[in-house]
Amino acid sequence: MYRDTLFDLASLTKLFVATCALEAVRDRKISLDETLVGWLPEWKKTPHEAITLRMLLAHVSGMDSGADYRQLLGDRVIHHALRWPLVAEPAERVIYSDLGFIVLGELLQRLHGVSLERVTSVSFARTVIFQPNADLRPAIPATEEDDWRGRVQGRVHDEKAYLMGGVAGHAGLFGSAVDVAQMTERYLGAGRRRGSPLPAELAAEAVREQADDAILRRGLGWALKTSDENSCGRWFASSSFGHTGFVGTCVWADPERDVNAVLLTNSVYFGRTDTRDLRAAFYEAVIDDLHLR
Repeated sequence: MYRDTLFDLASLTKLFVATCALEAVRDRKISLDETLVGWLPEWKKTPHEAITLRMLLAHVSGMDSGADYRQLLGDRVIHHALRWPLVAEPAERVIYSDLGFIVLGELLQRLHGVSLERVTSVSFARTVIFQPNADLRPAIPATEEDDWRGRVQGRVHDEKAYLMGGVAGHAGLFGSAVDVAQMTERYLGAGRRRGSPLPAELAAEAVREQADDAILRRGLGWALKTSDENSCGRWFASSSFGHTGFVGTCVWADPERDVNAVLLTNSVYFGRTDTRDLRAAFYEAVIDDLHLR
């Protein structure tokens, strides 16, 4: 393990892709509250027609959470995501949705006229990557021994992203803890006028409550702390924002203490069990070690 060890970031990918979407808002390529049907004509005259970028980012689009990868074999995943029936009215309630972020990745490709891989590499200067090359893979922690794929190492763990060639809006990026911390600093730094590619007002909107939920409130891309039962533990402030990833990745930021901390693991390699207690212990130790409690 080294400071620059690359990990499968899993759903932390969503934060990088959400940041790219907010930069498109900054550049006036799109607005948060316009409907997306102009870019996604597949949604014309369907219930999806009312969906906005804000809804996708806040997980209130009404799109289903995901799909078993076995349903997708032989089909294009993006085709499936765009046409899968809604399970709620747009803006009705929070449904954490991989499908919504798969669509977000496709939207960014259509907005910019280039691949999602290119969009993220421009925004993050290639510090995070999709599809690590063969030279990098042996140093990347493996995430599972899979009956379908064998040892999953240096290739995306998420099955839907795997079927998409490893490039998707909801999963697929590989990066280091520093990469995740620097992305998070775009939001903390904007709020404290330290300089950020994101305008302060837009960064603040991203970490402001957009939708209420019993488990985690939702910002734009970010999850917001609801209770001390969240994976950031007891000591992070109620205004904290963060995200987790299925393979064992996590980031949380506390704007009151001006702290962000990243925990990258491949804990899923040892079983698909919940690691909330491990994550909470880590984040509580961060605050204790910095004498900020």
